[in-house]
Amino acid sequence: MAEILTLKNIECRYNDHLAVAGLSMHVNTGNIVCLLGPSGCGKTTVLRAIAGFHPLDTGEILLNGRRVSYPGFTLPPEKRRLGMVFQDNALFPHLNVADNVGFGLRGMNGEQKASVVKNVLDMVGLAGLGNRFPHELSGGQQQRVALARALAPQPDLILLDEPFSNLDIELRERLSSEVRDILKRQGTTAVLVTHDQHEAFALGDVVGVMHEGRLLQWDTPYNLYHEPNCRFVADFIGQGVFLNGTLLAPDTVETEIGVYQGNRAYQWGKGTRVEILLRPDDIVPDPASPLKGEVTQKAFKGAEILYTLRLESGLKVLSLFPSHADHCIGERVGIRVQADHLVAFPRVEGPKQKREAVIN
Repeated sequence: MAEILTLKNIECRYNDHLAVAGLSMHVNTGNIVCLLGPSGCGKTTVLRAIAGFHPLDTGEILLNGRRVSYPGFTLPPEKRRLGMVFQDNALFPHLNVADNVGFGLRGMNGEQKASVVKNVLDMVGLAGLGNRFPHELSGGQQQRVALARALAPQPDLILLDEPFSNLDIELRERLSSEVRDILKRQGTTAVLVTHDQHEAFALGDVVGVMHEGRLLQWDTPYNLYHEPNCRFVADFIGQGVFLNGTLLAPDTVETEIGVYQGNRAYQWGKGTRVEILLRPDDIVPDPASPLKGEVTQKAFKGAEILYTLRLESGLKVLSLFPSHADHCIGERVGIRVQADHLVAFPRVEGPKQKREAVIN
């Protein structure tokens, strides 16, 4: 599959502040990729550099094999064949939907432009709304107009900057799924920036987790969740608890609640003190198990209930039970560990660690 976008060891600064450091990545034609991370991690700066709004201090950016950014040169945004969808949708309030969508269409006569606008509005589910004005639309409809405007010139690449952050959770989830379907049907390549991992996982073929200007892991959503490559990614993605243990063999760890064997081999040496990550789906209900946990919190999630369970040692873990099993606060329930993906990190000794679930 051909690469449409390549970033090679780019570095970006704001005066003396290093915002992006040594970042490399590539995007294949037709893929949707997401840059994910907390506020201030540099993900929006990367998007601005791709768009041509921010210069590079080191490295280079290539679009379709052509160098568009390197130190001392930045090809203007309007010459990069990119579409942009902004956080606030940036629609022109004095123009109707059709005129907003057709704003970037140049070199066409009126009939050609009207045909393109009609087709792209049909594509995003806004057929017949061309004469409406932005204030007459819902938030989700406004974002669809912004997407239609970005798609209309048939750009090589679409850039989306936190496009759903101003919408409520239910609409955000539905619209992100719809946008993925639209982009995939059109074979459109896209780069999305977000701080919301659910959004990144719903949209992205590949997701890059950023922290302090660096790209820590560039991987599928499945691997980010089950096989994080560092403690930050493990902590940032999903929910879970870190449990102290000792390495008995490259793939086997002894903990206070049992000895567990995983699907990967570590080369730290027998006796290494480690922490293992247990996700809620690693702790499964088992009424016959001798391992018991006391229900201290519960969160109903429809098909499942997320329980916080306190073990005899005081350690708290998270576990997902089918919602048919409705246990009360204070009730003791049987559980067992089923950690098919055993994730371990060398333990960093320091102040006494909190023995409780890490809830993100």
